[in-house]
Amino acid sequence: MVQEAVREMGRSSELMVSEGDRALLVDLYQLTMGACYWAEGLAEKTAKFEVFTRRLPDGFGYLVAMGLEQVLQYLTALRLTEEQVLWLRETGIFDGASEQFWEAIAPGKAIFLGTVWAVPEGTPILANEPILRIEAPLWQAQWVETYLLTTLNYQTLIAARAAMMRDVAGEDAALLEFGTRRAFGPQASVWAARAAIASGFTATSNVLAAQQLGVLPQGTMAHALVMAIASQQGSELGAFQAFHRAFPGAPLLVDTFDTIAAVETLAAEVAAGTMTVPGVRLDSGDLVELSKAVRLRLPDAKIFASGDLDGAEIARLRGTGAAIDGYGVGTKLVTGTPVNGVYKLVDLDGVPVMKEADGKVTYPGAKQIFRRWDGDGNWLGDRLGLATESPEPGEKPLLIKVIEGGDRCYPVQRLEAIAAFGRRQVKTLPESARRAEQPEPLTAKLSEPLLQLTDQTRRSK
Repeated sequence: MVQEAVREMGRSSELMVSEGDRALLVDLYQLTMGACYWAEGLAEKTAKFEVFTRRLPDGFGYLVAMGLEQVLQYLTALRLTEEQVLWLRETGIFDGASEQFWEAIAPGKAIFLGTVWAVPEGTPILANEPILRIEAPLWQAQWVETYLLTTLNYQTLIAARAAMMRDVAGEDAALLEFGTRRAFGPQASVWAARAAIASGFTATSNVLAAQQLGVLPQGTMAHALVMAIASQQGSELGAFQAFHRAFPGAPLLVDTFDTIAAVETLAAEVAAGTMTVPGVRLDSGDLVELSKAVRLRLPDAKIFASGDLDGAEIARLRGTGAAIDGYGVGTKLVTGTPVNGVYKLVDLDGVPVMKEADGKVTYPGAKQIFRRWDGDGNWLGDRLGLATESPEPGEKPLLIKVIEGGDRCYPVQRLEAIAAFGRRQVKTLPESARRAEQPEPLTAKLSEPLLQLTDQTRRSK
């Protein structure tokens, strides 16, 4: 009966996450733990949780923090509706929960009233360094874990990949985000576009993302158009002419049938003055040789390459002298090995805590990242210390307060500002960590106070 009642209360088969749905985008154990904390008198004790990754994914020398803006929007708007609270009651799962639990999550009541420290978006981050720290009543801090991790982990992954691709492509190359059809769902596709542009990409082909981000979408054409029009008009040229008439500034996709023949046909049209060809896209074949052939025949056209590109392939193309002006990157930008960021309790009611499981040890206490550069702006190293420590000479603390008492105290950052900041920061890192193949992961030094606290916390058990 309970299950039938719960099913009847389901209000949508679309399974799309709207702003009002986000309060329930949590793993069940966040809520059951919260109910337990209320029952045990622990719910309102101040807890400190940190988001970090224990190790960098293979093939990364650093990560780039991204997703803070969506976290801030989520935390400051976090409330349950009457319908959501009723649904939770009807599940029967919380029949043993205290009345205090239900009062705390009453419809329309702010769920998060804590303080948040975070590094600005675009900041390079290393293993064990907190991207963000939550300081809030235990039940509130527990509630928000799921949304924070799914937001920060995915955008940080995309941002790190995008930053590396910008590095190897150079400052002048166009980089277009083409990953919507390969991203892990519609919401992920929009976040991927945002993270890519905020880490130096030129634009996205995702129209919804572009509209929401306040940028112009960019793209070319697909093989389907060439095949469709050619099948009706009898020639590939007819497809090129039709698309050019409709979108005279758009690049033409020239590798549907015979790339060289298509380019020679277009070159003849340009020579005759019957067409202009501002750009072409190559999506298959030997991109080095084909791009050189295109440049020879259409010297004024911009040449774009696509087709399962990644940072290593872009570096190879540049290193072998390919005549390419821009790259469209999709699958290998928005998919692959994830950033395995975790959300761990480091302090409860002033008592430092740590996890000691084999291979999953965490460091206790609220922490701060202290970064140093030399006089030329080159990265000299990071020191991971306690938040109570002071910077040493030449160091700068990276985590700043972004929410206090549930209210935002950090302004919205424009995408271009995030991209410029992140680009400056990444360029300070050593080349060995930035290369596309076999980068050397950077690591942070642990401060003496942090090491001492770790030892004391272990011995106190």
